[in-house]
Amino acid sequence: MFSLKPPKPTFRSYLLPPQNEDKISPETKIKKLEAVLLPGEIVVNEVNFVRKCIATDTSQYDLWGKLVCTNFKLSFITDDPMPLQKFHYKNLLLGEHDVPLTCIEQIVVVNDTKRKQKILASNHKLKFNPTELIIYCKDFRIVRFRFDEAGPESAKKVCLALAHYSQPTDIQLLFAFEYVGKSYHNPADKTNGIDPGGGPKTSLFETYSDWDREIRRTDASEWRVCSVNEGYMISTCLPEYFVVPSSLADTDLKQYSHSFVGRRMPVWCWNHPNGNALVRMASIKDLLQQRKVDQRICNAITRSHPQRSDVYKSDLDKNLPTIQEIQAAFVKLKHLCVIEPFDETEEKWLSLLENARWLEYVRTFLRHSAELVYMLENKHLSVALQEEEGRDLSCIVASLIQVMLDPYFRTIIGFQSLIQKEWVVAGYPFLDRSNHLKRSDKESPLFVLFLDCIWQLLDQYPAAFQFTETYLTVLYDSTRISLFGTFLFNCPHERVKQSTEFAIGKNIQLGDEKGLKFPSVWDWSLQFTAADRALFNNPLYVGKSVTPVQNGSVKSFKRTKKHYSSTLRGMPPAFKNGLISDQEFLPRRNSLILKLKPEFLLQNDTQGRSMNASSERFPIHGVELRDVRALYKMQQ
Repeated sequence: MFSLKPPKPTFRSYLLPPQNEDKISPETKIKKLEAVLLPGEIVVNEVNFVRKCIATDTSQYDLWGKLVCTNFKLSFITDDPMPLQKFHYKNLLLGEHDVPLTCIEQIVVVNDTKRKQKILASNHKLKFNPTELIIYCKDFRIVRFRFDEAGPESAKKVCLALAHYSQPTDIQLLFAFEYVGKSYHNPADKTNGIDPGGGPKTSLFETYSDWDREIRRTDASEWRVCSVNEGYMISTCLPEYFVVPSSLADTDLKQYSHSFVGRRMPVWCWNHPNGNALVRMASIKDLLQQRKVDQRICNAITRSHPQRSDVYKSDLDKNLPTIQEIQAAFVKLKHLCVIEPFDETEEKWLSLLENARWLEYVRTFLRHSAELVYMLENKHLSVALQEEEGRDLSCIVASLIQVMLDPYFRTIIGFQSLIQKEWVVAGYPFLDRSNHLKRSDKESPLFVLFLDCIWQLLDQYPAAFQFTETYLTVLYDSTRISLFGTFLFNCPHERVKQSTEFAIGKNIQLGDEKGLKFPSVWDWSLQFTAADRALFNNPLYVGKSVTPVQNGSVKSFKRTKKHYSSTLRGMPPAFKNGLISDQEFLPRRNSLILKLKPEFLLQNDTQGRSMNASSERFPIHGVELRDVRALYKMQQ
């Protein structure tokens, strides 16, 4: 009949069987992280369980990982995503948290318990275990790492290794030499400036044919390529090939070269369509022969003009700020952009910016270049730029004049060729001015100043340039990567000499090559994908129909409140990649700024040294550089 037993349950629960996966602890994950190394790159030291500080006011966004020091970079490796930070492009040579050793300006170690801090140099010893590492970078970054959970001895070793490898005393200790030594091969399948696969490439101006093409491009029929310096027999700071007036024989050049500083005789830069020439020259050191030599050189330049036009000489040492003044202004600018609090008013920030005098110097170079443009184009005069050594200020002015007048140099290929011609082979001392070997007394940011001048023109005439602000930014960043030979040496002769010595020491067969062939910064495929390189192209560019400087005048002048490095752009103030906004700025080791007289650094702008009309001071914003024709009418 009826059973009193309850019915059996019909519901069945289907559960997944127990998982037997081995759980990996965060500590094990960090230990397994490995740095991505380039050919010739080796790990010098590393430390686990390091915390990278992201924000200045909280630790909730900090990242955990491994800190690795190699002979090329300081690399922080983590699995944690970067909070609230987006990059529009990625460098293929460097990770998101990597810092090239040549980008490091100062290393500071801190011990919280003992309340000690020390600026580390390559030969220093460390008597306490660091709890924090602060890195001041040349590209305006301040990066902080904490060693709260790391082994104290490992933390000390990685700090000492970083100080040693980031402050080399010999150029052959820079990573580019090891990289080339490992990956060097016979470059005979490439021709100078031309990709074997076809398509135009940047002219390197290392061969006779490069200069001959430039002569034909500018229709400089009364000028010739000279090979008198082949093998650097005349001057070690001039290229092997350069252009001189056809009326000057090689014997004349050899004779005149002794009269110039560094034996840097006058060399041709560019020809205007009306026949006027732009020439660079060093100062004449022999005062007894100065007038005689100067007259002969000017006569030769005059004879190279179809209408025998006169020559206008510009003494850049008298008309422009010195490299020491430019360096002092840059230090103040860096302090303002990196250290000063971000909550100050715009009015106060602009006032501090003006007092730094950086923008004043940018305006001075732009205006003086515009005046010389007027001489070339409207006065129909050839222009000779004269400077003590002829390899610093003249690089900026000669380049700006050509960018203002020649649409070719406002294309990407043309702009790169211009830098090769007027900076790299012309003997601009990149090694000293960039301070790769920590000789601060020779440091000066002239190339950065030039890029800032170009940015001003790009901002005023956006349709006239093929490249973008992004291109200028990554170009500046590339000067801090010690992989490319482009910005590594003081002159072509130094590249040949140092690389030949290195090749002999490493038993590398050079064949007929003059030194090792270092990677060129102009091969952007080494750093960026094709999609990222597309960001270099300006969508507003309209080609030759727009001239940036109309009749030798520059329009408005301005600078927005922004940073110079790509790693600092587009981020909230609290996330400036480890920025310490409330920390006192630490003076740079052996910095030139410390050697300048205090009264110079504290002087009011109105007490600046007297300059000619080209450097007359104006308000920073809303200024209009007056039409140069009106300026000359007033002077007359």
